[in-house]
Amino acid sequence: MAPDSFEESPGHEEGQDSLLTERQLKVLKLRMQGLSQADVAEMLGTTRSNISILEKRAHQNIARAERTLQQWMMIRAPICLQAKAGMDVFDLPGKIFEAADKRSLRLPVTSMDIIVQLRRKAPRIFKKRVLERDAEIFVTEDGEILVEVTLGDDTIE
Repeated sequence: MAPDSFEESPGHEEGQDSLLTERQLKVLKLRMQGLSQADVAEMLGTTRSNISILEKRAHQNIARAERTLQQWMMIRAPICLQAKAGMDVFDLPGKIFEAADKRSLRLPVTSMDIIVQLRRKAPRIFKKRVLERDAEIFVTEDGEILVEVTLGDDTIE
């Protein structure tokens, strides 16, 4: 038993500062190599069902980490705008550039870049060219757009 734990210790150190367990990391690596859940289960001496659960929980942890990073980026974003339902998507770049000018920021993006990012990051809030819901739009110094939509007490990204 000691040799197994000794062999796995580098992986453990790798995952120590991670939201993923050593086992989840191992499963994800094997799955990314193209192995099926059944193949991974056989290699690790467990069931396909157990691999499925490990993989699902790993993806949940990754999604939680991504959301946390997005929230941190929003906190640090120098631009935060309130966009009201009914606003035309083509009016948003002007508002963003106006806010950037007030903060003496030069954003490395074009109006079209902003529109593309908005449509890609929050496709559900637009109906054709119009915002269907109120949203907070955050812009980082690098010109990355982050969108948060508030519905009553619930918030979605």
